[in-house]
Amino acid sequence: MLRKLYDLTLSWAEHRHALWLLALVAFVESSVFPIPPDILMIPMILARPSRAWLIAGIALVASVTGGLLGYAIGALAFEQIGQPILESLGKADSMAEFSIRFNDMGFWAVLTAGLTPFPFKVITIMSGWTGMSLGTFIATSVLARGLRFFIVAALLWKFGAPIKDFIEKRLPLMFVLFIAVLVGGFAAVKFL
Repeated sequence: MLRKLYDLTLSWAEHRHALWLLALVAFVESSVFPIPPDILMIPMILARPSRAWLIAGIALVASVTGGLLGYAIGALAFEQIGQPILESLGKADSMAEFSIRFNDMGFWAVLTAGLTPFPFKVITIMSGWTGMSLGTFIATSVLARGLRFFIVAALLWKFGAPIKDFIEKRLPLMFVLFIAVLVGGFAAVKFL
């Protein structure tokens, strides 16, 4: 089953509309979708290392643009849209306390969430809801997402073939690690 899922992801990565799919996934991941764009970005770069920088750039632009949607949800439609999303992540009881702490560490919150598996949508929505400076939000989002996507792209561009072999030989382990990182990111939301 894992092999079929891996092969399916690779086939998506090689599809002629893969860049559009990546842009869509990166956009919605920054505001409402729970799956990070890395799940598509990594196989796309492994399939075509010569496009690593283009792929990272598209993920960056789409992610920051999606982050602006998350910011708008928090600023303009928090009760209708943002609060249910955050409640689904278990943040309903501590949102007021969090907003005070969040504004004190806003730059670092956005930077950390943008670089790690922490759900970026939580930070984008909270940035809008707490009234973080839009300029700070955009600059930090570009910095964090740019570092994340371009570091991954650089590593895969430089060491792509050995990484692909490593992943394919240890597919079950890689799947477990991916799930652990994803769950860990969502678990981190509980402790914010």
